[in-house]
Amino acid sequence: MDISITQLVIIVLAPLLGSILAGIFGKVIGRIGAHVATIAGVGISCALSIGVLWNLLHGAAPVNHDLYTWFDVGGLQAHVGFMVDNLTAMMMVVVTFVSLLVHVYTIGYMADDDGYQRFFSYISLFTFSMLMLVMSNNFVQLFFGWEAVGLVSYLLIGFWFKRPTAIFANLKAFLVNRVGDFGFLLGIAGIVAWIGTLDYATAFHNVDKINGTVEILRGHPWSMATVISICLFIGAMGKSAQVPLHVWLPDSMEGPTPISALIHAATMVTAGIFMVARMSPIFNLSPVALDFILVIGATTAFFTGLIGIVQNDIKRVIAYSTLSQLGYMTVALGVSAYSAAVFHLMTHAFFKALLFLAAGSVIIGMHHEQDMRRMGGLRKYMPVTFWTSLVGTLALIGTPFFAGFYSKDSIIDAAKEHAVEHGGFIAQYGYYAVLLGAFVTSFYSFRLLYLTFFGKERFREVAHDDHHGDHAHGHDDHGHAHEPHESPWVVTLPLILLAIPSIVIGYLTIGPMLHGKTMGGEEAGKSFFDGAIQLPAHGVMAKLGEEFHGSLQMALHGFTQAPFWLTLAGFALATWMYLLKPEVAAKARKMFALPVRILEDKYGFDKLWINGFAGGSVLLGRISRWFDSRVIDDFLVNGAARETREAAAEIRKMQTGYLYSYAFAMIIGLILLLAWLIKSGAGA
Repeated sequence: MDISITQLVIIVLAPLLGSILAGIFGKVIGRIGAHVATIAGVGISCALSIGVLWNLLHGAAPVNHDLYTWFDVGGLQAHVGFMVDNLTAMMMVVVTFVSLLVHVYTIGYMADDDGYQRFFSYISLFTFSMLMLVMSNNFVQLFFGWEAVGLVSYLLIGFWFKRPTAIFANLKAFLVNRVGDFGFLLGIAGIVAWIGTLDYATAFHNVDKINGTVEILRGHPWSMATVISICLFIGAMGKSAQVPLHVWLPDSMEGPTPISALIHAATMVTAGIFMVARMSPIFNLSPVALDFILVIGATTAFFTGLIGIVQNDIKRVIAYSTLSQLGYMTVALGVSAYSAAVFHLMTHAFFKALLFLAAGSVIIGMHHEQDMRRMGGLRKYMPVTFWTSLVGTLALIGTPFFAGFYSKDSIIDAAKEHAVEHGGFIAQYGYYAVLLGAFVTSFYSFRLLYLTFFGKERFREVAHDDHHGDHAHGHDDHGHAHEPHESPWVVTLPLILLAIPSIVIGYLTIGPMLHGKTMGGEEAGKSFFDGAIQLPAHGVMAKLGEEFHGSLQMALHGFTQAPFWLTLAGFALATWMYLLKPEVAAKARKMFALPVRILEDKYGFDKLWINGFAGGSVLLGRISRWFDSRVIDDFLVNGAARETREAAAEIRKMQTGYLYSYAFAMIIGLILLLAWLIKSGAGA
């Protein structure tokens, strides 16, 4: 069955319609009407997206269709249209499925919030924006979706706009993303200048046109493919929070937990990874750009994961985990394992959404407490939240048979193959960063689990006065006036529904998605992403495909590999420090005071951005204002007027009004003129 264009239009517009109903007519339709309208819109979009993916898997032809022409200027056309292939369809299902569960979860989480209808309108608009981004078939529509998710994230991060920290966080996210978007625009401009089109298919077909060079600095020519690729990736660095443009993501925790799950799991931060995978024909032309991507991804994967070790806010630990996992995806892009990057994007969406929503459930059960130091022993009070959190943790650390194992180990294996094949510092750095990242991920994940669900019930102790929780804007009990409790079914049901794919989705899909083989290892024809992203015939994924003998065998083999043993070591260390001998953690913190201080300071990146970029801009503005007022206004404009006025006042004194004064001046002038003429004549 072919894919209907009407079906695609409904997929995009249904969430937008729900957003309009909840946002504009929220007071008319009320709370129930708002969540019914938005959930129905996203539910319809999800059901139709699953249908699109099903049809593509059963032989339907991919779609590349222009709905209408936006503009045609000098032969350069921009359309509104859709490119829907396996890559797009998978993204559509992930975005709408996670968004649907977040919508349902929000009913329970935001039940007491005055901005109930507004929040539903925002998250539905967020879903529409992400669908426009992933379904676009041209760079203009891609940029529209790109900026739209940035705008709505600004509204959502600052949803509680009466909190100064929320306002600071949404401004930070908005401004940092503008830095990345500047590079993104330059990359698109380079494609238009050298290829002369805004259409994906045309650009990919004529990609050889950017094989020329351009002189960036005098005497230093650069490959145009490298320049375009790096510029495009700078945009991805902003959206997908890669070092050094990562600083906005942890602060986005100032928004309500449902949006933390949506931003970190399935929408905004995945946009950069998706874009690079979609543009793989361009990126594969530049080994220099791929090395740059590899270095950035490896740095993000390892060093931001370390910061998660010292965080005490339950949501911020998961936020730094997101940064680290995005680094893994970026490493996969850097070694041209695009399919592995997108595969990890898909599995990560499920278990990271699960972990964030589970953290939100803990916050509800603890009456809006977020500090893990004031939790402990919650597993007997919140059994559903505990078991689903355990599933999400096992998936995140890459436990064999769980979803994260298949995608994460594929990236580590791809990085290893790349290091063996290419050698050199960059390739080795990329491999060891993701390998050691397995230990770090395991350690901070079990630290979170133990501090939250095991050990002493610290929530009975008096909270410090400086506490501010996720909902602290509307509550002041901080969880110490009531016993912890399990969350309502509208919160726990999404956790259960996300836990299922967090266990099985990797096992069921790794064969066809990465290797063109079934679960048992038999040949199944082309890879899932053939025709959607560029898969080099002799790349690292092709070599891994030759070694793949099925999901079961890969999981069993995983127990013997270095990533599993490093993961086990991280689990053992966390168990010893936070479960068996909790006093060791305090001693270790004192012993390693300097590294801890560096990690708590986040390597100084926040200060660099706030005092350097933002502070420098403010300083530049002050200097500009001083120059404008003192030099331009006072000296040049007002100064010229003042000097003219003073000169006129002096000259005016010569106008006495007496005839003898003028006669005397004429005689003096005549004498001077005659003297000059006599002197000139004598000289001649």
